[in-house]
Amino acid sequence: MEFLSFERFISTQVLILFYYIGAVIIPIGVFIFGKRLLYKFNIFGATYKTGKEIVWNTLTGRQKIQVVMILVICFIFMELFWRMLFEFLIAYIQIRDALVHL
Repeated sequence: MEFLSFERFISTQVLILFYYIGAVIIPIGVFIFGKRLLYKFNIFGATYKTGKEIVWNTLTGRQKIQVVMILVICFIFMELFWRMLFEFLIAYIQIRDALVHL
């Protein structure tokens, strides 16, 4: 009951587990969910295909490469931010434990 009343902090192992869930499982899950959404609901699939064709046909080859690179860089920065957030949380818990046990 100490955990539910916030008298104890989440352990480092739980934070590491949630880090991996957010860094690996959630992006894969969102990708799979998006694909299923496109196939299950025809309106989303048709809208996606039409929008993709319009945008992709108006871009030049160089612009297509730039768009893909920007999306890859955004994904890398999201993963980096996620990692830094959990490193901060783990460091906070370790600092607090060191100060409490003085």
